[in-house]
Amino acid sequence: MKYLMLIYGNEEIWSSLPGDELSALIGEVDAFNDALRASGELVDSQGLVPRAWSVRMPGDTPVVTDGPYLEAKEYVGSYFVVDVDGAERAREIARSYPALRFGPGTGGGLEVWPLMSGNGDEL
Repeated sequence: MKYLMLIYGNEEIWSSLPGDELSALIGEVDAFNDALRASGELVDSQGLVPRAWSVRMPGDTPVVTDGPYLEAKEYVGSYFVVDVDGAERAREIARSYPALRFGPGTGGGLEVWPLMSGNGDEL
């Protein structure tokens, strides 16, 4: 089953990290991605360019506004998709994401979303 993992962060906090700490974190994330790629579990991994747009239908016409959906100090900064045997493996991967452990108080988190297959049997 495939899972989307959304990586949340706080732009102000990440921008304030000293260069050597940021380089160390990037190295850990690269190694994390390489290990998942080598295991055949990594489907895709991309950073997102700030900022998103939000499209809503408050009346009869779609309205496009700056995103993300809500005012927040954290935003989705990247994602990866894994294809694994089940939810427990997806949780294991999510718990091992390097940025979660990097520097207490740096903010951020990770959401795990099971992806529907073509027929939607998961519902």
